[in-house]
Amino acid sequence: MKKKILVVDDEIELRRLIHKLLKMEGYVVSEANDGEEAFEMIKKDDFSVVLSDIKMPGISGMDLLSMIKEYDSSIEVIMLTAYGRIEDGVDSIKRGAFDYITKGDDDNKIIPVVAKAFEKIALKNKINQLEKRIGEKFSFDSISGNSEKIKEVRDLAKKVAATDVPVLISGETGTGKEILAQAIHNGSNRSHATMVTINCSAIPKDLIESELFGYKAGAFTGALKNKKGLFEEAHTGTLFLDEVGELEPSAQSKLLRVIETNSFLKTGDTVETKVDVRIIAATNRNLEMEISKGNFRSDLFYRLSVFNIHLPPLRERSEDISQITMEMVNSLKIKMNYPEIDIDQDFMELLQKYDFPGNIRELRNILERALILSQDGRLTKKQLPSELQNQFHSKEGVVTLEEIEKEHILKTLQSCGFNKTKTASILGIGVATLYRKLEHYGITTDK
Repeated sequence: MKKKILVVDDEIELRRLIHKLLKMEGYVVSEANDGEEAFEMIKKDDFSVVLSDIKMPGISGMDLLSMIKEYDSSIEVIMLTAYGRIEDGVDSIKRGAFDYITKGDDDNKIIPVVAKAFEKIALKNKINQLEKRIGEKFSFDSISGNSEKIKEVRDLAKKVAATDVPVLISGETGTGKEILAQAIHNGSNRSHATMVTINCSAIPKDLIESELFGYKAGAFTGALKNKKGLFEEAHTGTLFLDEVGELEPSAQSKLLRVIETNSFLKTGDTVETKVDVRIIAATNRNLEMEISKGNFRSDLFYRLSVFNIHLPPLRERSEDISQITMEMVNSLKIKMNYPEIDIDQDFMELLQKYDFPGNIRELRNILERALILSQDGRLTKKQLPSELQNQFHSKEGVVTLEEIEKEHILKTLQSCGFNKTKTASILGIGVATLYRKLEHYGITTDK
């Protein structure tokens, strides 16, 4: 990028001296005699920095500063003030100038001030690029795949993002529910604010209400000062309730009230707090079944599921595995500093045949492990876990999905020395989910 500077001053000798100094530093420099000429040049060229005298005939430097900032706020303006007129320089900074230089000072002071202006521009560009990358990461396109099922998910997400209704995202662990929630938030009219996330299964039951709603100082032993809850943190934005099916009945009741009245009562408070929050909830449970068991309120379910989006498991959209794998590999390549990564055909074929009980999260774990083992950036089936290399078959033929999952969990448990936390991490599921599956399949954890 060329570092273009425009110098504006009606004193020709000073203007040309500054031009010469800046050109010696490698900058591309242009000159203007007054504010009117300068502004016409700015509209026709791409200047990053403008150095302007304050006192000029016609359009003053202060007026030019205002015109530039209104036209393109990214242009940094440095003002040149007369000796003894420091108040003019201070006033210009208040109006948006980057800095000011007093005429008559050492000429060498100009160079470091200009260099700092370009440093600020470079930093702003980096921030803009980072924000763009974050936006792309959590855009609707971040929901990878071209299968009909995932296309439908993207279409539904785009439609509901434009509204303000609650959304319930259902799907197995590891299917990408939080990414979908973030995409909906980013595509909504609340994207200027924050999406606050809480995993309801990760917070102890006796603390969940304090986390969500906060409390007043003195509400209980140890409450030494006021605490904001996540609803207040998410004000004007979105609150994402992951694993909402894990909420206790009392927390469910308070959540329902917030949705209905946009207000809640903190522990220890007598005045209700008003909030403006959109709710997106997610669950890996069948909430209708939980309602029949008496574990979840039906009225809360109907409030949350005004718009329901189901994320299919990876095994139901195996045609997407190749695309998701390539996208993940490209991301991991940068993270792990590999110049290139080659994927053998048999590696990809085994991935496409596998069931992925941990879904996308498990796929990412497998790819990261394979890259660590590869050392040279070539992925072969040798780097895959044994359960992928030896696809499960029985004497009668292919076994059921439940048998595959049970076998996979058992093998992973054994390889981890029956460490449940490590097993859950490798499988890409929560520890609570692992316990439920162990109970479901009747797997004992005795070595």
